[in-house]
Amino acid sequence: MPQGRPSVVPADGLTTRQRRHRPLLMVHTGQMKGKSTAAFGLALRAWTAGLPVGVFQFVKSAKWRVGEESAFRALGDVHERTGQGAPVAWHKMGEGWSWIQRGGDADHAADALEGWRQIQRDLAAERYGLYVLDEFTYPMKWGWVDVDEVVATLADRPGFQHVVITGRDADPRLLAAADLVAELTKVKHPMDAGQKGQKGIEW
Repeated sequence: MPQGRPSVVPADGLTTRQRRHRPLLMVHTGQMKGKSTAAFGLALRAWTAGLPVGVFQFVKSAKWRVGEESAFRALGDVHERTGQGAPVAWHKMGEGWSWIQRGGDADHAADALEGWRQIQRDLAAERYGLYVLDEFTYPMKWGWVDVDEVVATLADRPGFQHVVITGRDADPRLLAAADLVAELTKVKHPMDAGQKGQKGIEW
């Protein structure tokens, strides 16, 4: 199995093994498509490694059944039936979140904040091995969720819990706190030639 060699070995007092097995905060940002796709690829690896996966989608409509959701729900079923892989939980803000019982008109800011509160509770309980906070940069950008609180909570999370956050315009404070930041830059896109998104590629 190929293994990358770090270009710098910090004087942090950790052994190579301890440093290698440190949980990561990852951010996928930039203007190009593929941020969520890459995060779900990580989630697939996590599931295969036996890490419970928690997905929290903050912007996509509850009516939009993306292909990854169907696939991961099926993988959750596989785990329940066979013990293979790991549990999977999938939550979508557009559904009012699975733990909120609220009628009437949706309050997106309140729903996003409650979604973040649930993530905080799950982190404290060490519920998942990988958290996919899909399009979570937007609630922070719009002021629905406090960036400093997010950074502090993630820095203090207990146990072995990886977190990946996706979305455009990631706050500089979040980028500074992250262990890995990937920026997807557009070189070329089918929409530039007038082609709309298609099933199996965009969703």
